[in-house]
Amino acid sequence: MCLGLPLRIVEINGKEATGELNGIKRKVRVDLIENLNIGEYVMVHAGFAIEKIEEADALETLEIVNELEKAAGIN
Repeated sequence: MCLGLPLRIVEINGKEATGELNGIKRKVRVDLIENLNIGEYVMVHAGFAIEKIEEADALETLEIVNELEKAAGIN
């Protein structure tokens, strides 16, 4: 099973950006995203930002992931 996660972009350097999720920062490729700005959310899969998403959608997805972690005893 593959899972994409929303990250908030905190830095952009050419075709690479830094995204953040719960204080954890990850480098991601942004080749597929046009006009990306710091503070925007992107859906990331396998190290690539595959689309921009609205903040409300990102936060909803993160809440679902948190609920799954709690149910699985991970968090």
